[in-house]
Amino acid sequence: MNSHFAALRSVFVQEGQDVSGLYLGFNKSLLEMIMGMGVPHGAAQFLINSGWFILTLLLAYVSYFIARNALKKVSGKIGNKTYIALNESGIFRKLCYFFPWFIIRVAYKYIWDEFPGFLIFMGKLMPVLFVIIVVMVINSALKAGETLYHRSVKVRATPIKGFIQFVQMGLWFFTVIVCLSIILSQSPMVFIGGLGAASAVLMLIFKDSILGLVAGFQIMANNMVRIGDWIEMPKYNADGDVIDITLTTVKVQNWDKTISTIPAYYLITDAVKNWRGMEESGGRRIARSVYIDMHSVRFCTAEDLEQFRKIKYLTKYIDETEKEIQKYNAEHGIDNSVIVNGRRQTNLGIFRAYVGNYLRNHPHIKQDMTLLVRQMTLTEKGLPIQIYCFTNTTAWGEYENIQSDIFDHTLAVLPYFGLSVFQNIGGRDFYKRLDEVPVSGLK
Repeated sequence: MNSHFAALRSVFVQEGQDVSGLYLGFNKSLLEMIMGMGVPHGAAQFLINSGWFILTLLLAYVSYFIARNALKKVSGKIGNKTYIALNESGIFRKLCYFFPWFIIRVAYKYIWDEFPGFLIFMGKLMPVLFVIIVVMVINSALKAGETLYHRSVKVRATPIKGFIQFVQMGLWFFTVIVCLSIILSQSPMVFIGGLGAASAVLMLIFKDSILGLVAGFQIMANNMVRIGDWIEMPKYNADGDVIDITLTTVKVQNWDKTISTIPAYYLITDAVKNWRGMEESGGRRIARSVYIDMHSVRFCTAEDLEQFRKIKYLTKYIDETEKEIQKYNAEHGIDNSVIVNGRRQTNLGIFRAYVGNYLRNHPHIKQDMTLLVRQMTLTEKGLPIQIYCFTNTTAWGEYENIQSDIFDHTLAVLPYFGLSVFQNIGGRDFYKRLDEVPVSGLK
């Protein structure tokens, strides 16, 4: 690189003698004028060189400003997604750093010829700045690539931010070694060789990063968690959408809009509930029970059946079931004068059939997924009748509205079947009972 600058300087000196002579003549005149004011030669020369250096810095800034605006116009012709990602990463701004760097790199040797100490300092500083600018550009390119990757329709859900961060960390580690080798005039291998003795300390310092990297590989290989997944980790008070996966942490935006930050390796060591399967299926499960007061369960009379036949969702069911029951009782010689003999329909059984048919005709229930209306184990709170089905949407608000509408209807039709819901006795029930009891009955 120095040979290139030397060649450039030789061309400037040989082919630009007039400009060089003008520069030297101006400097000489300026030096004589300042010394005529009683300023020593060394101080006068330093003032002149400082002025030229400040002028160089101004020229460098102007070059950066012009280059940045020119690059913006050129980059604006790139495709929208690519341009936006590159612009957000700051790569255009960092590419423009090369212009002021080049101007200062060329000018400082001419300005500070009489100050060898400063030349040595700048001779080490400029290569270090060049390496840092190159690494900054590479990091911005990696960031832009990550942004484009996650905005892609096909692969947007696969987290790679942790791997990008690991590469960036490696680049900065390499940059530190190269810069130290330039400043201390040593081979980079000297510093790399010395890392063996410090490996234990480095392992301790970068423990979370190493664990996070291993966790990142396992998360991606096993497709455990993606950005946008709804996960639950009660241990860490996390219940919401994954919004970021980095080298060491996973951020979850909870439903109350708080943010939970979880170490990445805990996703592979602790229990995680991922709702992605539900979202991909297009249906969200309803599994809720209505508790029936068991005292309200009874056999149906002929009048009951006739009344139930008028219900749209029960006409076919009652006719088919009655034929089956009559056939069974006739084949087994059942004495129908006693209602407990043989098979009989109950108000609870017909209610279950009604709710099942109601759900099969519901516009917001997925018919290609499990649909059950079943009895659960008896409890001291009554007989649980569970509705088990899936809505045709996974949106939280829509799901809750559909579920509420179904149970609104279910609770409203229960009295029509002679059934009542079990609930614990409250103060209002006692007052109502007292109003019904005659005063004499209180004695």
